[in-house]
Amino acid sequence: MNGDNLLDAFVFFISFFTILTNLALVLIYASALFKGRWLDGFRRDGVRAMMAGIMTLVMIFYHFMLAQTWNPQGWFKVCDIALHYVTPVIYLVWWVWVQPHGALRFRDIPAMFIPAAIYVAYVMIRGAITTIYPYAVFDAHTLGYEAVAINVVGLIVFAGILFAVAVWADKVLSRRPPQMR
Repeated sequence: MNGDNLLDAFVFFISFFTILTNLALVLIYASALFKGRWLDGFRRDGVRAMMAGIMTLVMIFYHFMLAQTWNPQGWFKVCDIALHYVTPVIYLVWWVWVQPHGALRFRDIPAMFIPAAIYVAYVMIRGAITTIYPYAVFDAHTLGYEAVAINVVGLIVFAGILFAVAVWADKVLSRRPPQMR
């Protein structure tokens, strides 16, 4: 683990985007099951569509950029597959078949970037202080800030495309016959 104590290890663990996004899915599912007002934000169409784009990003980014950088074994491999492939696919299926569709507009896309922007700011500030980055693409101490900025722009473009696809899919899915909803 990365840290001298339990708190450091916990902070390191929750610094991974995959962990945070999977926790967000738990809250989205909870918002569908329970009435609590504190879950209202997770019931929003834009939040749920954003997570469809984000979970697709998690899956694709992991598969093409990270999977070959380590070789988990045993339960680590089970968790790795579950977090990076199974939960994104389950969420996408849930979003398509359970989530009501038709409320989103392309103008909703800028707000979808806010959580990821907060995450990147957190990672970069924490990394500048600790020199610990959860992903190599953000490691300014190794790559330099210019290369990290290029990586972030690439992720922004890719996320923007995925968000646009989610909004487009929302429009298409709203046109399904009632028996298909």
